Amino acid sequence: VQLQASGGGLVQAGGSLRLSCAASGRTFTHYGLGWFRLPPGKEREFVAAITRSGGLTNYADSVKGRFTISRDNAKNTLYLQMNDLKPDDTADYYCAARSYSGFGLTPQEYNYWGQGTLVTVSS
Repeated sequence: VQLQASGGGLVQAGGSLRLSCAASGRTFTHYGLGWFRLPPGKEREFVAAITRSGGLTNYADSVKGRFTISRDNAKNTLYLQMNDLKPDDTADYYCAARSYSGFGLTPQEYNYWGQGTLVTVSS
């Protein structure tokens, strides 16, 4: 499966952005999906994950209550709605897919990656 992330940009603290990740190739519903981010000078970190059906989600504590992961299986698209953004949310955001059931909370559990989309939150 090929993944294409978009929707990043510059936003002030307290603002919102919605990231999208369009998938092409193999059947979208075969994959659990996730978002990760790479902050400047830090390692890649888990943000959110969603199961194949979209019925279950999981979030990093740092984004819980502010970010919402969702998927539209009819449109082969993954989303990340980000509200109340903070400067610490500044990072390259990556979408990823895994060919297994359940959640993947580490990068090693994902088979496929999109390119990053940069989110910059100004204070």
